Amino acid sequence: MSDRAQGNRRGLAGLQRFGRSLMLPIATLPAAALLNRLGQADMLGRWDATSGIADVFVAAGGGLFDWLPLLFAVGIAVGFARKGDGSTGVAAVVGFVVFSKVVQVFAPIEEIEGYYEQTPDGMVEHTEWLLQPIKWPYSVLSGIVVGLVTAVLWQRFYRVKLPQYLAFFGGRRFVPIVNSVALLLLGVVFGLAFPVIDAGIQAAGEAATSDAVIGGGLYGMLNRLLIPVGLHQLLNVPLWFVFDGGDINNFFAGDPNAGAFMTGFFPIFMFALPAAALAIWQTAKPSQKKLVGGVMLSSALTAFLTGITEPIEFAFMFVAWPLYLIHAVLTGTSMMLANALDIHLGFGFSAGGIDFLLNMTAPAANKAWLLIPIGLVYAAIYYVVFRWVITKWNLRTPGREDDTDGADDSEAPSKADAGTAADASAQTGPESAGGAGGSAGGTGT
Repeated sequence: MSDRAQGNRRGLAGLQRFGRSLMLPIATLPAAALLNRLGQADMLGRWDATSGIADVFVAAGGGLFDWLPLLFAVGIAVGFARKGDGSTGVAAVVGFVVFSKVVQVFAPIEEIEGYYEQTPDGMVEHTEWLLQPIKWPYSVLSGIVVGLVTAVLWQRFYRVKLPQYLAFFGGRRFVPIVNSVALLLLGVVFGLAFPVIDAGIQAAGEAATSDAVIGGGLYGMLNRLLIPVGLHQLLNVPLWFVFDGGDINNFFAGDPNAGAFMTGFFPIFMFALPAAALAIWQTAKPSQKKLVGGVMLSSALTAFLTGITEPIEFAFMFVAWPLYLIHAVLTGTSMMLANALDIHLGFGFSAGGIDFLLNMTAPAANKAWLLIPIGLVYAAIYYVVFRWVITKWNLRTPGREDDTDGADDSEAPSKADAGTAADASAQTGPESAGGAGGSAGGTGT
């Protein structure tokens, strides 16, 4: 293998490792979203007897959203550093405090001026928060920078040996020290450059969100296409947490314009992919239908309820890749359609039934019920298209593999299918926001 090829391979491996490290902080979102949602005025806040409990829930969930940059700093540091441990997390906290405070010398924290509330007269914007949130100068980007720097420095210095009289500060204890110095300097650089970088982030955010129909469609398609190489979170994080305040953050803050990068996942995750699983089951060999049916039906139920879609997607992602390309394009069209119809819905974990029921009455939600008939239409499309393509092109989806060494095909695929399901389950998460979701979702998405 040439040096260039090896370099490209290492670069891809590094991006994949970074993408996986993003899943650790994103995994906190379900708790934040659930607590925040339960505390709203149309949930526990509607009754005087539970209004105090509602305030506690909002404080807890809102606190997690407020401190997402710190969660990203710690999560990425621990997840990206090889053999990272608790000392890596401590170094990340130290680095984040130093970095954020230094940046604030040049770019003080801004307070969000208002929030939206659903009233009989429509959405009303209030000018003050009961629980004031924090708007960090660089938002989640600051946590990503701190996490990566901490991981690199920890990897470089966690075994460093100092002279005997300074031995106490050697090894893992040395990392927070060197990290604080490095991030102090970076804080100065980022603070001085804040106007330029902030303008760039805002411009990128406006470009990504200016046309929800086209932008949402491209995002939905690319989100699915990047899952096989594990890079979808590199696309999710800017749109969900950075650009224009972050789509997930804005939705749970009550912004009626939020959800452009989440809504269209619901028809796909809840209805379309379960229909695809049904098509895979129905096209399996007769002797394999019982086995494949058990796997596909359980995967379909998982996708419908939770939005974890990888067990289905990994069943055809590689062995029947034309289906995956079709799936990616159709996901993009679902995002475009939802945005064109001005439907708004968000998720804390992924675009499954649980998030649907929990958030369909949220202040930022709009016409969420339309996602059910849209989903049923997509389910019909997926079932017909998947079944036709599988049989027409004789694709080797689960239960259609060639017999090996004359073995009885009722037993041959069992280990492979079990492995596929296990591998898929191991990779779940918002993509699952997002996925979104699984996938998309699932924050995981």
